Amino acid sequence: MEKLLIIIDGNSLMNRAYYALPELMNKKGQHTSAIYGFANILYRLLDTYKPTHLSVAFDLKAPTFRHLQYKEYKGTRKGMPEELREQVEPLKQMIDAFGINRLEIEGYEADDIIGTVSKFCAEKGYKVLIITGDKDALQLASENIRILFTKKGISEIDEYGYDEMIDRYGITPKQFIDLKGLMGDKSDNIPGVAGIGEKTGIKLIQEYDSIEKIYQNLDSMAPNLKKKLEDSYDIALLSKSLATIMVDIPIELSEEELRLKETDDSKLLEIFNEYEFNTLINRLNIVQDYSKDISEVIIVNEDNLNDCLNMINKSDRLFIKTISKSGYVNEKKIRNILIKSENDIYFFKEDQINFLKKIFEDKNIKIFGYKLKDDYINLLSYDIEIKNMYFDLAIAEYLIDSASSNYEIKDIATKYGFGNIKSYDEFIGKGKNKKEIESIDISELLEYYTSIIDIVESSFIPLNDILESTKMKELFSDVEMPLVKVLGHMEYTGISVDQKVLNELKIKFDKEISLLESDIYELSNENFNINSPKQLGVVLFEKLGLPVIKKTKTGFSTNAEVLEALMDKHPIIPKISLYRQYTKLQSTYVDGLIKIINPITKRIHSSFNQTITSTGRISSTEPNLQNIPIRLELGRELRKVFVAKEDWQLVDADYSQIELRILAHIADDKNLIEAFSKKTDIHTTTASEVFNVPIDEVTKELRSAAKAVNFGIVYGISDFGLSNNLGIPKNIAKKYIETYLNRYPGVKKYMSEIVSGAEQDGYVVTLAGRRRYIPEINSKNNIVKNLGKRLAMNAPIQGSAADVIKIAMVKVFDRLKEEKLCSQLILQVHDELIIETKPEELENVKKVIKEEMENAVDLHVKLTVDVEAGFSWYDTK
Repeated sequence: MEKLLIIIDGNSLMNRAYYALPELMNKKGQHTSAIYGFANILYRLLDTYKPTHLSVAFDLKAPTFRHLQYKEYKGTRKGMPEELREQVEPLKQMIDAFGINRLEIEGYEADDIIGTVSKFCAEKGYKVLIITGDKDALQLASENIRILFTKKGISEIDEYGYDEMIDRYGITPKQFIDLKGLMGDKSDNIPGVAGIGEKTGIKLIQEYDSIEKIYQNLDSMAPNLKKKLEDSYDIALLSKSLATIMVDIPIELSEEELRLKETDDSKLLEIFNEYEFNTLINRLNIVQDYSKDISEVIIVNEDNLNDCLNMINKSDRLFIKTISKSGYVNEKKIRNILIKSENDIYFFKEDQINFLKKIFEDKNIKIFGYKLKDDYINLLSYDIEIKNMYFDLAIAEYLIDSASSNYEIKDIATKYGFGNIKSYDEFIGKGKNKKEIESIDISELLEYYTSIIDIVESSFIPLNDILESTKMKELFSDVEMPLVKVLGHMEYTGISVDQKVLNELKIKFDKEISLLESDIYELSNENFNINSPKQLGVVLFEKLGLPVIKKTKTGFSTNAEVLEALMDKHPIIPKISLYRQYTKLQSTYVDGLIKIINPITKRIHSSFNQTITSTGRISSTEPNLQNIPIRLELGRELRKVFVAKEDWQLVDADYSQIELRILAHIADDKNLIEAFSKKTDIHTTTASEVFNVPIDEVTKELRSAAKAVNFGIVYGISDFGLSNNLGIPKNIAKKYIETYLNRYPGVKKYMSEIVSGAEQDGYVVTLAGRRRYIPEINSKNNIVKNLGKRLAMNAPIQGSAADVIKIAMVKVFDRLKEEKLCSQLILQVHDELIIETKPEELENVKKVIKEEMENAVDLHVKLTVDVEAGFSWYDTK
């Protein structure tokens, strides 16, 4: 096997990576771009060249022999940015974990180490590749030594050997030293000969071979050139000396020390986790054998059923996974259930599920799993309700890292060192449809499902420790885990839809869309695709000659912001805006809802997601109930579609200005707290306080301004943002904000302290202890940093509102159960909860939901809830 040494200029590559990549930070605010870029190029080099030996050379802070020769050497260089300096030691630790030799010697530069090591290995028959961004290394090129010169950051590489040097410069690698002596080097502050650049220098060396011979032939040169050289004799020789890379520094070398060792994957995993290099974690060879032969799993049958149930019953903790077929909510679709008790995994078939009811409904048995809501819903269709859902791996990881968008079992397993396992797609084979998947013999999927159980079991202690250390265990156990059951019930129950109303809306919307199309075509005097931004842009800005507001790479922008700016410029604009509203509502909600009505229950079963938003808010899909545009009358009409089942009613309870109340509590602002204690509208009260007018003289405009400032403050709004929102000059907006903060000094103090706390800790915390990491707040980029400040101000408020609604949901759900009411919590949208209510329970349900929501948490400001009832969601508003 050919012996190949790769030796890397560590400082050069580290700098290249740092400046080539955008500013990267982990959730703690630690800068990571240099480490990440360096790791990527290491992997690329290892994959591409497969070296047998590898070393990285670094400069040290101490002066080198060159500084003793010339005190101004490198004197013009700027100091290392602090954001890069903090990455040096972790980067070196990462190199060590890669099993790569690392060299640094006081008094010498990395270049000298590279030159010496390269010569040492080349003389022993190695092929040598030098990785650097510094052209000085070109002097080392030879038959066995090639230079890989990084350019354009780290993505492109030029390769130089002896022949390429001749082709590119017309001089040998050794003569490159003479060239540097003549022309100098600004980056290293090597002076060279004044007035001689690369072109003249190459010409002189080609003719005379070296600096020494050039000076022996001064009389044959033009007077002007001769004078330049004569005036710089000492400087030219000094510059050549400074530019010469030493190849024989006093260092003991052995081939074995330079040999590439095995990577320390556990250490690399620690580093990659610390700096959140999730894409690199998958490169690690952390393999844990999860494969279980079907014979190792206890197959439950008639003969051993009772024994298996007895063994399971003896355990106070069970690790479970239901394996389901495709089907609708409320449909019995479990193929199998795997249950791990102590050291055994039991394999139950569908016809044995009913025997597990007593076990799952035992409150003393803790149930562990991954995405337990799915298992909970699957079992509900068999009239089995898991009573004690104790630990969900996905929920735990969500609390620990809410900024992630991925909580797949494979990635969690790799992140925490539980092993590299195949993804579900890898087990079943990509591209299979549902029927093909369901025809796969379960034994072929057993490795995947048993691995999930093993990973959950392995993860409990370390993730529980993290929840404890970050003070989120109570939030996890008392709020998030009980919420899994609540959301599962809501999904399973669903909400009725009035298909007659849905069909009527479809007809109405189709008619309105058709009329708007005709009007738009008439106003533009041509038919075109209104949904095509390109065609619409041509009509508006070329044919109709409207002023261009904004351009994109592909042409004119016609987004909502542009249309708003053009609203009074042409009658076609309001028509287009309304057309977009109708078509979006038609496609997303009217047509969309028709498609997802459950054919069995005739209800819509939205999926409620607990691990999507970084704020802690619940989201929903199919349909996304949070996005129904209720501020528009068109959007409000959609609420007519959502109805109670026959003879029942919907009770809608909505928090009043919950985020402002939380702001008053967190900021402990006496004036704002007092404002809420008054019976008048908070925005009117604020307008009176801030603009110094009697309450009965507050105009609609003043109230709107106060409302904009009230909610703007919650989101860390700037004077620029407020001026845009209100359509007022920036200086007036600034005065509004200043007046507000002067009136509410507690809010002003909160905003200052929360930002400085986030800068110090790297995160903010909600009332219930939910952490939101904000790496942006320590960015040197002002735009990014200002975003971080706004997030720091808003996250505790918005996150606390999420905490409150979740706590309320759990309390309402439990109270309905405790009072043995038939009424059920079926929807959560933003700050409102909806209960489908039996007629005779109506008044009691109103009382229950109001009490539990208003007393969900204890604040300095009373939480108030508006409660209404009606036969449709629309009727409740």
